[in-house]
Amino acid sequence: MAAVTLTRVNRVALITLNVPEKLNAMTTSLAEAFGIIVAQLIEDPSDYGCVVITGAGRAFSAGGDLGFLKARGADTPSRNAVIMRRFYERFLSIRRLPVPCVAAINGPAIGAGLAVALACDVRVAAADAKMGITFTQLGLHPGMGSTHFLPRIVGPQYASRMMLTGEIIEGEEALRIGMVAEVQPTGEETVAAAMKMASKMASAAPLAVRTCVRSIRMAQDEGLDRSLWREADAQAQVWNSHDLNDGVDALVERRKPTFTDYESLAE
Repeated sequence: MAAVTLTRVNRVALITLNVPEKLNAMTTSLAEAFGIIVAQLIEDPSDYGCVVITGAGRAFSAGGDLGFLKARGADTPSRNAVIMRRFYERFLSIRRLPVPCVAAINGPAIGAGLAVALACDVRVAAADAKMGITFTQLGLHPGMGSTHFLPRIVGPQYASRMMLTGEIIEGEEALRIGMVAEVQPTGEETVAAAMKMASKMASAAPLAVRTCVRSIRMAQDEGLDRSLWREADAQAQVWNSHDLNDGVDALVERRKPTFTDYESLAE
């Protein structure tokens, strides 16, 4: 079974994260498969006027795969910074698509999963979809461009609250703060609404839409590369920390983590 699928619906490309048994958690293999499909669309987008991204099953994406997180903890900080930057790039390559990209958040979008949705141009969410930048509750610095995109979408104060507390919100609250453009009752209806919106974009004048997408993203992406390197470097500092190890173990064991890394900064 393909980890990521591409379906053409008229002039809309539907990309589906297709590991439902793991809630479409992000692994290296999923990142590679996603990157290959997006690269194909970047190279020849002539058949498409818009892209929709969603997840198979009941989730959009549960975020970073726990096995992947554990493996990073065994590597060196210098390697982790580069590896994570490359990992981000595979998913965030959607920013190089010449056509609009709509996220259909059909279910939970957590951590890096939500970050990918934030990198899309527009988001539609199910009313009960749980969404959060939950890295700090795991013991990790936020990544996948979340510190760049979230403040620009919802404002710095609400973004700071979400990232520093790791709180999880649902569809109506996400709509209220402007994180999503539309809310639908179910995941199925969310995908249908996103496809309808995408079809409308794809039916508009192609040159006008593509140049508009470029103008919007050029303004939004100012400083993005710096943000991604900052996130990768910051994550590399904490990969082998006690807090992250216990945060991952606690998630597996369904308990509250015990964070203890209150290091002194005194010389």
